[in-house]
Amino acid sequence: MIVHRLTVDGKDYFLPDPVDGLRAQILEAVRAGGGYVTIPPLRSGPGVDVLFSPGMPVTWAQIEVDAPQARPEEPRVDIDSFDAL
Repeated sequence: MIVHRLTVDGKDYFLPDPVDGLRAQILEAVRAGGGYVTIPPLRSGPGVDVLFSPGMPVTWAQIEVDAPQARPEEPRVDIDSFDAL
């Protein structure tokens, strides 16, 4: 799964794919001299409005996240087998 990390003025936001529309909205806000853009949540919720302005540090990163792997089952010890010792 691909997750995008948007860092705005030192604060990280993790975003689902695709982000092309969001990138365009941020660029448009900056070119207009500033404006609010709603950053969607990674899973659910209302998101957060961020005021973007020219000169604000913004960084994008793309992170590949693997699905959690099942842990190998612990070997079982048969307690009855120790009775013969």
